[in-house]
Amino acid sequence: MSEQVQRVDTLFLHETGDDYLAVANRDGDRLFRAKLEVAEKSAGPRPGRFRRKTSGGEEPRNPDEFVAIARRAGRIRISQQTSQTGRDELRDMLSAYQLDAKVVRTCRYCAGKGRYSPLTSETAIEADGEHICRDCAVRELERELSFSGSVSGAAQDRLEELLFEEQDLAKVTGLLSGNLDPDLTKYDEVSATTDEVDPVKVSELDLHPDVQGLFEDRFEELLPVQSLAVENGLVEGDDQMVVSATATGKTLVGEIAGLHRLQSGNGKMLFLVPLVALANQKHEDFEDEYGDLANVTIRVGSSRIRDDGHAFDPSADIIVGTYEGIDHALRTGRNLGDIGTVVIDEVHTLKEDERGHRLDGLISRLKYYCEQRQQERSGYDGAQWVYLSATVGNPGELAKKLRANLVEFEERPVPIERHVTFADGSEKPDIENKLVRREFDQESSMGYRGQTIIFTNSRRRCNEISRKLDYPSRPYHAGLDYGERKSVERQFGDQDLAAVVTTAALAAGVDFPANQVIFDTLAMGIEWLSVQEFEQMLGRAGRPDYHDRGKVYVLVEPDASYHSSMEGTEEEIAFTLLKGDMEDVVTHYDEDAAVEETLANVTVGGKAAKRLNDRMVGDVPTKHALGKLLEYEFVDGLQPTDLGRAVTTHFLDPDSAFRILDGVRKGRDPYGIIADLELQDDE
Repeated sequence: MSEQVQRVDTLFLHETGDDYLAVANRDGDRLFRAKLEVAEKSAGPRPGRFRRKTSGGEEPRNPDEFVAIARRAGRIRISQQTSQTGRDELRDMLSAYQLDAKVVRTCRYCAGKGRYSPLTSETAIEADGEHICRDCAVRELERELSFSGSVSGAAQDRLEELLFEEQDLAKVTGLLSGNLDPDLTKYDEVSATTDEVDPVKVSELDLHPDVQGLFEDRFEELLPVQSLAVENGLVEGDDQMVVSATATGKTLVGEIAGLHRLQSGNGKMLFLVPLVALANQKHEDFEDEYGDLANVTIRVGSSRIRDDGHAFDPSADIIVGTYEGIDHALRTGRNLGDIGTVVIDEVHTLKEDERGHRLDGLISRLKYYCEQRQQERSGYDGAQWVYLSATVGNPGELAKKLRANLVEFEERPVPIERHVTFADGSEKPDIENKLVRREFDQESSMGYRGQTIIFTNSRRRCNEISRKLDYPSRPYHAGLDYGERKSVERQFGDQDLAAVVTTAALAAGVDFPANQVIFDTLAMGIEWLSVQEFEQMLGRAGRPDYHDRGKVYVLVEPDASYHSSMEGTEEEIAFTLLKGDMEDVVTHYDEDAAVEETLANVTVGGKAAKRLNDRMVGDVPTKHALGKLLEYEFVDGLQPTDLGRAVTTHFLDPDSAFRILDGVRKGRDPYGIIADLELQDDE
């Protein structure tokens, strides 16, 4: 007998038809495989032909060699897949040599390939009605993934984790075709948390009597984040940046400050938001809640008249506006009167590529306006600034740059379950329909039916999904007029709709009291969502006083992207977002953004433009930007030219401005010029 088989830890026997596979292992490694035939002798079954498998085929060996190996084996194991007849035959043969064998559960896939893989209750994975080992199960999973298209390493890692947790191959591969078993799709749960804060009683606030009475009629004590704001100087007029999860009550922080200062004769309140839909909703809320105390107006975009007939009144006590709406008023020299409080909602917008630099510039220009007003009018002491956000990765740093006290409250009112399943684009509406139906058929302990927000990346997709849902639903996007959007909001608030299907860009902050959020895509237009945007949107799931818990479903299309410029695939982005850290809010300036904001600062501040640039959150290359403005003939010294004024009042970047100018000079049709600009944006 060769030296290498002097010691054998395990001799494994497995039935393979009319003969048996014998596998010898030592120290976890396979020493050899052999084919054993059992011959029936007068004394009973004995080893017959014994052939060792080699790289070149099979090598016949003396049957006595098998007996020698069996005698030297530390243990002999027979696979459970061996028939009862085969087990009896092997045991009778071994007992003739005073040897015993134990039947063990093993992986059939391994046994068929000459590997010994014993299974335990912890390692066995069900597949096709039997149990296999983890390695074989992973290989089967990889085979299924290859049929579904390319899947990222992060997605495969998560599926393997589920495979080991569930120990059921069919369940896990079912995720690739839209399996909605919540125990299986559940990725994790974000627990409800509550920071210990001593609540401030409304009766203890030192507010203007009219405001004090208004709030005392509504509630007895402030919520924790509101109490923290008061403790940090809210009523005394200190600037604040309030960071707290959705539905924790941070909006009222700005309202308390604004109404108190307004009624105390310290100037009007500006409440600024990034989106027209949010401005419309907040305007309606303020008219309902504070209309008896103050007159309320709205300013969105560059229009003086809203499409619902409300004219902008710059002398109003409360002005609700979009960032661009108020910025346009500043760029065109409108008199906004004495401003006592400025509330910047969704201040994390500062990090967005398109809106970030404009919000940064707006804050600087509005502060300059208030400072100039303060110098011109005795008795006016400037504005208090309140910045609000649910998601900021660097709150301390940002608060310092904004020169505001940080009020950070880490509370999630209700727990949120986060789920992941896989489906291609055509399958997603069917999955969404099942999820919407399942949720709307349930009722919370507070008596509210489960309603859903579905986020997708285009108006067309909104309409497509909404048409395919069985239960009442409506699309909600920028293509709807004001009346249509308000109708959707009212129907959803009255629980007449099971779902609203909306674009991520429009409805991330609209107040739909849903308990379920579904991500049909992880894109916003042709850009992947950031962690901040993702967290902001999933934070819409679950509202205190409405729901017991929130649910979030991320529907992942393997190997999908939505534009050639997008890096990565949807499943890669999904696990990046689920595991990712919140990005810092930092405003970045490319040349066009620096030129646009410097031109606006020159238009509003003249010689003070450099000072306005210097105090912005982002680093603006002022000298370079001024050089470009002179080169483009947008400024003459530190005054805008007629061309520069036209460019800044229409929020044009230099490239778009010159395209329009070139088209006008060539006598082109205005609609053709605009169409070219739209096409450029799409590209």
